[in-house]
Amino acid sequence: MSTCPVSETRLSQIAADACDNAFSSATSYNHAQTEQWNSDIIKGILTALISESKGEVQYKFAVNSTIIQHLTDPRPAGSDASPTPTTGTGTVGRRGMHSATGAYWNTEKDGIWNYKYEGGEAKGMDVVVCVMWVAN
Repeated sequence: MSTCPVSETRLSQIAADACDNAFSSATSYNHAQTEQWNSDIIKGILTALISESKGEVQYKFAVNSTIIQHLTDPRPAGSDASPTPTTGTGTVGRRGMHSATGAYWNTEKDGIWNYKYEGGEAKGMDVVVCVMWVAN
């Protein structure tokens, strides 16, 4: 990782805190809430990064938050039907996902960091956060 404005450990803590705060009252995935959750996560991370900058902010920051709903079992409750190609291996609740980001920049000063929030799983979702910084 390039010269990061804060340590990777601190970035993880900032992202976890922002997600914990956004989902504090959530018990499960609710599509109507996703816009607010994403907004709260992004604002929390940006606020923390800017407040931890010493003196004049030396970086521009960009934060992306993605919330992915877990699948539910399409088979009727109590069904002993074998999994079909559309239900996969019978493991319910997860979707495959791969994300990548690229940039053309100064690799010694600018950087990117990705984070998967572990607390979303129990609430029926995955949350992936991406933080980018570009030196002024």
